[in-house]
Amino acid sequence: MMNIQNRNPDVEVLFEFNGARKNPIADGYSPSHLIKENYLTIGLHKYYEKEFVESNGTAKGTITFIVPEEYPGCLWVGKEIPFFEGEKKTGKAIIVKIYNKILGK
Repeated sequence: MMNIQNRNPDVEVLFEFNGARKNPIADGYSPSHLIKENYLTIGLHKYYEKEFVESNGTAKGTITFIVPEEYPGCLWVGKEIPFFEGEKKTGKAIIVKIYNKILGK
């Protein structure tokens, strides 16, 4: 498996954090994403022109998922993907653009 940090991003998104974290979120954050019903996967967040996002803030950026070939055809522009630290929901990502065609519905 290729290192997730060395791959091109899978999607461009608008991140919306919900204030569940006490501290700002650093570029490179890797929470679990509910990519489809009953399927969580890890994704690496990169934020445009920001090193940190406030815990209740928003940012545009990208997500690179681990093993996207395991969940093909599950994304579309406008889909909201919640993300979590353990059982705590920390925000959502709204799909703006899909770069990895295998993921597009």
